[in-house]
Amino acid sequence: MAVDIKILDKIIRETVSAIEKSRDQIYSIAESAHHEYQRVREEIQDIRLEVAKIIDEVNKLEIEEKRARIKLMEVSKDFRRYSEQDIKSAYEKAQGIQIKLVMLREEEKTLRFKRDHLELTLKRMKDTAVKAEKLVSQVGIAMQFLTNDLSGISKKLGNLHDMQQLGLSIIRAQEEERKRVAREIHDGPAQSMANIVMRAEFCLKLLELNPSMVGGELISLQQLVRQSLQEVRKIIFDLRPMVLDDLGLFPAIKRYCEDYKTKNLLNVEIVFLGQEKRFDTSLEVAVFRIIQEALTNIKKHAKARHVIIKIELMPAKINVYIKDNGCGFNIESVKPGSGGSGYGLVGMRERIQLLKGAINILSEHGKGTEINFWIPLQNE
Repeated sequence: MAVDIKILDKIIRETVSAIEKSRDQIYSIAESAHHEYQRVREEIQDIRLEVAKIIDEVNKLEIEEKRARIKLMEVSKDFRRYSEQDIKSAYEKAQGIQIKLVMLREEEKTLRFKRDHLELTLKRMKDTAVKAEKLVSQVGIAMQFLTNDLSGISKKLGNLHDMQQLGLSIIRAQEEERKRVAREIHDGPAQSMANIVMRAEFCLKLLELNPSMVGGELISLQQLVRQSLQEVRKIIFDLRPMVLDDLGLFPAIKRYCEDYKTKNLLNVEIVFLGQEKRFDTSLEVAVFRIIQEALTNIKKHAKARHVIIKIELMPAKINVYIKDNGCGFNIESVKPGSGGSGYGLVGMRERIQLLKGAINILSEHGKGTEINFWIPLQNE
């Protein structure tokens, strides 16, 4: 069965185009978050000026109020010198100053509360902008992978049936991943955002009809926004662990294995040999994904209780050894099938070959599986 390279290249171009549009949308979100951040910061500055102005007025009124009380005490004691009208006038003046002082203090309290709330909002907006910028960078890496690596793969698929099936499997996996992400966004953050808009409109109406109820509604709205933020963070982490970009390969593997142990109740032992450092992005992603695929296969098929992962950093290459005590399998019998099975091992081999490395897999029924691969570091 021959591979139509033109159709495959067209699919890749369309995939790249779709990712470019997504990158532009994420960039737009980042820009909007930045502008909103600037607006909130200016609003906080204005509130601070108003608070300072009110504090100054309160200080002046406190002096006036003290003088008015002294005056009232003075006229109240000397009936021969001051008339009843003088006493009444002094009382009304003192009372008026006290009322104004109470109102100013309440206004100051309200502004301080609003300022504190806006400062929390400012922090969240800044975090959103930073995360959106990181996501733009990550999408750029995916673009680089598609335009470089997959375009190279498509040229090799002309006469290789298994490689053709691998390419189709990758495309199917991409589409399934898109559906999954779209479904999660639709059922989670998208629904929450729509609800937030409705609740915000309801708060605006309450401001006109019953302002006393606005506080409770805003607290509820705040909880809903936090929930939406948690859902977005989960989706972002599923797409790509932030720790891989922020801290590097070794911390990302540690974090993934810790989560893997917790979710699957399976003991995973990790051994690092050599000095930890950062590598080229393509190498870090390849090693991480290969280990991830190996652990996924162990969870699905091996029925293992213990896994050991040994990563050895050498001057010219990185060695990775993965062994489980599962049921094992016949390597010769595992071939890529129409149902999508067997493509995990093919994908692992293909990633390693693209980086000019090598892989060796040993397995036997009842004796577990050993995966040993190495990738050169001469490009570093």
